[in-house]
Amino acid sequence: MNKLCASAADAVADIGSGASVAVGGFGLCGVPSVLIAALYEQGAGCLEVVSNNCGTDDWGLGVLLRAGRISRAVGSYVGENREFARQYLSGELELELTPQGTLAERLRAGGCGVPAFYTPAGVGTQVAEGGLPWRYASDGTVAVASPPKEIRSFDGRDHVLETGITTGFALVRAARGDGHGNLVFDASARNFNPLVAMAGRVTIAEVEELVEPGSIAPADVHLPGVFVQRVVALTADQAADKRIEKRTVRAPYSGGEVTS
Repeated sequence: MNKLCASAADAVADIGSGASVAVGGFGLCGVPSVLIAALYEQGAGCLEVVSNNCGTDDWGLGVLLRAGRISRAVGSYVGENREFARQYLSGELELELTPQGTLAERLRAGGCGVPAFYTPAGVGTQVAEGGLPWRYASDGTVAVASPPKEIRSFDGRDHVLETGITTGFALVRAARGDGHGNLVFDASARNFNPLVAMAGRVTIAEVEELVEPGSIAPADVHLPGVFVQRVVALTADQAADKRIEKRTVRAPYSGGEVTS
């Protein structure tokens, strides 16, 4: 039952080039940055990544992206990552854009053993009809386009068939966890991390606070240890190292009368 690994490097050592890896996080929240850094140092390339987004230019999956280690991505948001957009538009990277809720359900379905499901999201668009650019050629033309998907009507409303997602590996970050792999996620870090963990055949969790088995009440467990194969305990510095994607501050008060 003890799933503790000595280091992040040990935990990702068998992720080979060409592997499929689901990665948790929402923006820069709940990103398994220590495991990603260990994977970067390990050297695996040509990775197929499934994640809501690919971090920023210098953080999270952006580190692997900048090094040319990702060949294909399945996600819902390019966001502020200019390198992600550049590689996609120049034909260096294949990208399967998926509606965010559909992506979440595809991960959950894969983790539950459900091969496919119908959803109204994307009906009437290229998501369902096909033709969405997956990869561009160097001259800007579409080299690979998405295929059309099956459409079926339920109660008079059209739905598109989407397939579940499973990956060889999954990387997640939890606020608390024990050596058996039971995990608790903080706030919006819970958006994708549990679903990603379910979809991976080998799930590796980095844990900000490691506690003894039995310390987490069963009702407080967000993800049971059955979905987790390896646990890496973070140092205090690693646990505290968190980024803010966009910092917005108000100008300081300059004095004077305040009225209501």
